[in-house]
Amino acid sequence: MSLEKMNSIERRAALTLASIMSLRMLGLFMVLPVFSLYAHQLMGATPALIGFSMGIYGLTQAIFQIPFGAWSDKMGRKRMITLGLIIFAAGSILSACTHTIWGMILGRALQGAGAVGSTIIALMADLTRENQRTKAMAIIGMTIGMSFSLAMLLGPVLSAWLQVNGIFWLAACFSILAIIILHHWVPEPPKPVWHADTEPDRHSFLTLLKLPELARLNISIFMLHAIFTASFVVIPISLQSDAGLSENHQWYLYLPVLLLAFICSVPCIILAEKKHRLKQFFLGAIVMLGCSEVIFWLFADSIIFSGLSLFLFFTGFSVLEAFLPSLVSKTAPPARKGTALGIYSCSQFLGIFVGGSLAGWLYGRIGLINVYLFCTVLTILWAALAFRMKNPQHRIP
Repeated sequence: MSLEKMNSIERRAALTLASIMSLRMLGLFMVLPVFSLYAHQLMGATPALIGFSMGIYGLTQAIFQIPFGAWSDKMGRKRMITLGLIIFAAGSILSACTHTIWGMILGRALQGAGAVGSTIIALMADLTRENQRTKAMAIIGMTIGMSFSLAMLLGPVLSAWLQVNGIFWLAACFSILAIIILHHWVPEPPKPVWHADTEPDRHSFLTLLKLPELARLNISIFMLHAIFTASFVVIPISLQSDAGLSENHQWYLYLPVLLLAFICSVPCIILAEKKHRLKQFFLGAIVMLGCSEVIFWLFADSIIFSGLSLFLFFTGFSVLEAFLPSLVSKTAPPARKGTALGIYSCSQFLGIFVGGSLAGWLYGRIGLINVYLFCTVLTILWAALAFRMKNPQHRIP
C-alpha cells in the first residue's frame, strides 16, 4: 500500500461509494434474522418456498453482477448504478406489499437483480489512482463488514417496531438515499476504462477456474454463504419454537453475541495476518462453524446453548468473511485479479441461492433441526478440502 495520501476526490469517492454499498447491504440483510418467521405467514408458503424466497436474490445477483459491470462500460457507471438501485427499490416495495410467497419470491429476485456491487467497485477504480486503490477497497471492505453486523442487529430490533414489511419499505428508502448520494456527492468519473485489478476479463475465466488454489477459495466462499443462508432459514424459527424466544425478543440474544463475536474475531484476523498463519486460523474458523451447527442440532431448546452456538457461528463467519477476499487477492495473478474476484463473487451469490433453497427443501422433508445436521456435514466436507490449502505468502507472479 502506497505511503502517498489519497487526494480529496479519492477520499470523497471512497467514502460516498462505501456509504452507497452500506445502504444497499443494510437493505438486503436487515430482514435476514426475521425473514423465515415472516414468510411463514404468507399465502401459499411452504418450507421449500420459504428457503427458495430467501436464496433467490443470490441467483439473480450471480446472473446480473458481471453484465451490469459490462453494460456500465458502454452506458456509464452512474447510469447503471442508478438503474440497479431503482430495481432494488422496486423489489423491496413489492416484498413489502405482497401477501403471497410467490410475490415475495419475485420481490427478492428483483432485489438481487439490481446487482450493482461490481459496478460500484469499477466506479471507485475510475476515481482513484492505482497506487491508492487498495486503500479505497479497504474502506469499502470495512464498511461492508460493519454494515453486515449492524444489519443483523437492527433487523430483529426494527421488526418489533416496524414489522418485517416495514423493513422492506426502509430498504426502498435506503435505495433512494443511495441514488441521492450518487448524484450529489460522488465525483463525476472520467470516461469508463477497464481495470484489470477490479473488473473481470471474460477470456480469463476458464484459465482461472482451473487454478487449484483459487478453486478451493471459490468453493470456500460458496460453502460459507450456503451454510450461512441455510442456517438462517431455520435459526429464527428454532429460537422461537424450540428455545421459546419470541421474534420481538430475539435481539436480546443477538446484541451481546454479535458484540462479543466482533471483539473476538478482530484479534484473530490481525494475528493471522501478522504471524502468517492464515491457514491455521482459517481451518479453526471452519471448525467453529461446525461446532456451532452441532450445538444447535443437539441443544436447540436451550437459550444458553443457542447463545453459545450463535457466538461461535458469528465469530467463525466474521473471520472467514475477512480472510477470503484477502486470500483471493494474494493468490490471483495480479493482471487477472478483477476476473478472479468476479468468479469469487458469483460463487458467493450461488452459495446463497443453493443454501437457502436446499435448507427450505430439507426443512420440509426431514424437519427443522436436521437442517443443522446438513450444515454440519457441509463444514466437515469443507474442512477436508481446506486442509489441503497452501498458506499464502506471496501473489502468483
